[in-house]
Amino acid sequence: MALHRTTRSRPVAVAIGVLLALVSVAGCSDDGLPKRRTVPVNQGDQGSGADEAWTAEARDAVNVVDDFWRSHWNQHFTGAYRSPKVVGTYTPNTPQAPRCGSEPATPYNAFYCPAGDFIAWDGKLMRDGYAQGDSWVYLVIAHEWGHAVQRRVLGLKDVAQELQADCLAGATLFGSEELRFEPGDTDELAQALTALADESPWTNSQDHGNADQRLSAFSTGGRGGVNACLPR
Repeated sequence: MALHRTTRSRPVAVAIGVLLALVSVAGCSDDGLPKRRTVPVNQGDQGSGADEAWTAEARDAVNVVDDFWRSHWNQHFTGAYRSPKVVGTYTPNTPQAPRCGSEPATPYNAFYCPAGDFIAWDGKLMRDGYAQGDSWVYLVIAHEWGHAVQRRVLGLKDVAQELQADCLAGATLFGSEELRFEPGDTDELAQALTALADESPWTNSQDHGNADQRLSAFSTGGRGGVNACLPR
């Protein structure tokens, strides 16, 4: 998925239509994001210019996703919105890597930890995904943020929980007032969802759903918003 800052926006409805048309193939969309409030993000070691590029996108993605939920929370849920903590980048098998309860952070993973109410990601996962398009970073962060939302109000489990997080990610990215979609973005996003379904060892289809299911769930949220992701 690729999200670029631009003054020329593509209508969201058109971008969603393209993604829906590509659900059984591979497609995605592009956006522009001005920065607003800042959520502290630990970006770990940033050696190269490439690392600086994707970590900057991660900071933007965190702010865009947090802004969306802060702005729209009371349209869908009662009570005050609370941002999860963003631990950010970790290097697995190091003393600095976060633990979720007694479980160490695993390599090539991104996760939401209910016990600590935080989100974290392996730098290599983000670096490799970003090399295919910056939309990857937004998708991963929006998905894990969806799990934080689930813990606060929903509590679904297993595959249904993972697909609902994809749906909430679609609702977030397509619903954000800070993002603008451009031609080519739908291709990137579908490729990212397909890769996360088919290629990542931590997202096997038994617990996260297959590529078609993930694309369909994401598109449902993009088309119908948060309400389309909630139990009837």
